[in-house]
Amino acid sequence: MPKNRKEYNDADRKAVEKNFRAKKILVCGTRPDEYNRISAHQFAKKIWEALQTAHEGTTQVKQSKIDMLTTEYELFRMKDDESIQDMHTRFTSIINELHSLGEIIPRNELVKKILSVLPSSWESKVNSITEAKDLQTLTMDELSDDDEDDDNDEVNFRDV
Repeated sequence: MPKNRKEYNDADRKAVEKNFRAKKILVCGTRPDEYNRISAHQFAKKIWEALQTAHEGTTQVKQSKIDMLTTEYELFRMKDDESIQDMHTRFTSIINELHSLGEIIPRNELVKKILSVLPSSWESKVNSITEAKDLQTLTMDELSDDDEDDDNDEVNFRDV
């Protein structure tokens, strides 16, 4: 049975204050349509859980999303009529969604994946990149960086 306010000790008061602050932060950060979902909850933890389920889904839904995105990543290919920038944007979107669900792919794997999905017309560029750069440390930003020196232009695939 819950305590009456008169029976609260210092620890109880601190807990109520922390709950109030946490609820205030959560409520202030929600959209009006989300507010209806959480307004009935008394405790910040329940509000957090409701928001988490609404945004991420249940554990089963989250795992399904991860599985779907992982398959999309594994089957990722550059489309025939797609520019490098569009392909990079599409690829980054998949990676960011996986990251938001807690699935992190090592950066060297991302670089290798991008290089492997380029069309055969890019083979000489890919070879230049793999010979000139350390793929274990090369980042996606470095791979697509269009600020390379003119001397190293063969390593930069954005300009083609």
